[in-house]
Amino acid sequence: MSSVTFAGLSLEKPRIFGIINVTPDSFSDGGDALALEDALRRGKAMLDAGADILDVGGESTRPGAAPVGIEDEIARAVPVVRGLSDLGAKVSIDPRHAPVMEAAIEAGATIINDVTALSHDPDSLDLAVASGLP
Repeated sequence: MSSVTFAGLSLEKPRIFGIINVTPDSFSDGGDALALEDALRRGKAMLDAGADILDVGGESTRPGAAPVGIEDEIARAVPVVRGLSDLGAKVSIDPRHAPVMEAAIEAGATIINDVTALSHDPDSLDLAVASGLP
């Protein structure tokens, strides 16, 4: 029997996602990972604790959150994606905008986790398909 995989990881056992929100208004961590060093330290700790994939978000999706400009989201998320990728982590990006997705993929993201199911930005679906990433 062949093993089922996702992003290069076997799904023969449950996989653990670590969430790193690089937003000042995250409801899950209250902005504790805004600085690059803090986000990377948190990611390393999650990997050491057994996380298989680290999901990076640069725009809060909590109810009532203010939208973030694309350049701001890229500035928040992409350095973290690059740093975590450099640590050898499997990195997921949580964007709503195609330019954020593209920059994160170029920085090493290997999974796309769009909370809008690629429906917010009309370019997202084509970019996701062209990337070949899950």
